[in-house]
Amino acid sequence: MEKKKGFFTKALDVIERVGNKLPDPFVLFIGLAFFMILLSFVFSLFGATVAHPGTGEELQIRNLLSGEGLQFILTSMLENFTGFAPLGLVLAMMLGIGLAEKVGLLDYAIRKTILKSPPFLLTYTVVFTGILGNLASDAAVVLVPPLGALVFYKVGRHPLAGLAAGFAGAGAGFTANLFIAGTDALLAGISTEAVAIIDDTITVTPVDNWYFNIVSVFLLTFVGGLLTSKFVEPRLGEYKGEAVEEENTEELPNAKKAFFAALITGVLYWAIIVVVIMLPNSPLRGEGGTLIPSPFIDGIVPLILIFFVLIGLAFGMVTGKIKSGKDVSRYMTESISDMAGYIVLVFAIAQFIAYFNWSNLGTWVAVNGAEFLQEVEFTGFGLIIGYIIFTSLMNFLITSGSAKWAIEAPIFIPMFLQLGYDPAFTQVAYRIADSSVNIITPLFPYMVIILAFMQRYDKNASIGTYISLMLPYSIAFLVAWIILLAVFYFTGLPYGPGAYTFFEDRP
Repeated sequence: MEKKKGFFTKALDVIERVGNKLPDPFVLFIGLAFFMILLSFVFSLFGATVAHPGTGEELQIRNLLSGEGLQFILTSMLENFTGFAPLGLVLAMMLGIGLAEKVGLLDYAIRKTILKSPPFLLTYTVVFTGILGNLASDAAVVLVPPLGALVFYKVGRHPLAGLAAGFAGAGAGFTANLFIAGTDALLAGISTEAVAIIDDTITVTPVDNWYFNIVSVFLLTFVGGLLTSKFVEPRLGEYKGEAVEEENTEELPNAKKAFFAALITGVLYWAIIVVVIMLPNSPLRGEGGTLIPSPFIDGIVPLILIFFVLIGLAFGMVTGKIKSGKDVSRYMTESISDMAGYIVLVFAIAQFIAYFNWSNLGTWVAVNGAEFLQEVEFTGFGLIIGYIIFTSLMNFLITSGSAKWAIEAPIFIPMFLQLGYDPAFTQVAYRIADSSVNIITPLFPYMVIILAFMQRYDKNASIGTYISLMLPYSIAFLVAWIILLAVFYFTGLPYGPGAYTFFEDRP
């Protein structure tokens, strides 16, 4: 007899069916670009106008189906693509981070952090490593959960609790990190493109959410570790399954020596940067000796790129993974080839945002949307919570963080800017909503992989088991993050260097 499905399971089934009917993100953005063309035609027919919030100039909605519009579509297509801010930022970051990943440095660091953790810190170490492991992009989702399960099993604890803790950190906490990662460059680039709809002099940098991300790492580590120990593991009970074959943990030759070489190289590199910053009339400081803004902040991506290249070289040369310059080029090429899907997607995203901007539809939506919110008195922190809930629900249909932000940013960043909110703050609100709900969406691509890991320890594990295991983490992370956001919001703390809740507070 077939087991009757509960309401929540039925709802997830509906979400999965609807989400599966959505087109591929590339096709979705091509469709949105055509939708912008048609929308501009309709708005222009009615003579829609909007006053530019900066200059006061009366702007007409420009018709993309007009002669002028068709000229813009054809002549700007390549420039829209090559000039798209996130493209260069992300690819540059991946040259460095990709090299460190391909030579095995990040994999070694993740493995050793978990395997060498003292028992009393094990749970928190697994969550912490999962969060930081996102520096290696999606590799952390595949590497950390099974390692967490294996170590828990070795010390006599329930392996599914270790798997859940690792996946919560890597899957739900992926947007937090102690370091500037590729995600920071990607989102900041899209935010910069979006805010240009209102003011093209504003730049959102990859470090604009850095302080918030650092605090988030420790908050989520505590919440995830406590939840695992006090709720998830007791609920699972004692593990009585069969022994599981251990993973192959064979190391590269001289891996330990190579890791220390990379560590020393990285420390020396940043020590030199600090010394240069401290010099009188330092070229890394701004006018009057300021650090915010400064060439140091503006050049943070190249500085991070060089850092990862140097530590990757140090590790690779000692282990023998790098024997010549050809090896360096090959590993960097492999890391960029992994980004091929992203590059294709950027082409479509860039056209959609460019059409939204050129037609003045972006300005119209921002100004009228902000005025409506003010009229109905839906502003303040309640508005932000509403936006977070909206994005969380969107995550059930579109799991790609970059694709979803490319849709939302051109609408919400200009609109919230009209209400006084800094683009970096809007970006933070998006990040916590997108990140925390990932692990419970049926369309999350790694759900199948995690299910396979679960079934190594519990042959009867199903999607229901998966959801019941990960839902507490998703809710706890989202609530904890909203509370943290409220602390920053009401105390006026900066989210990153020079980035505050309200745009007027920028230096």
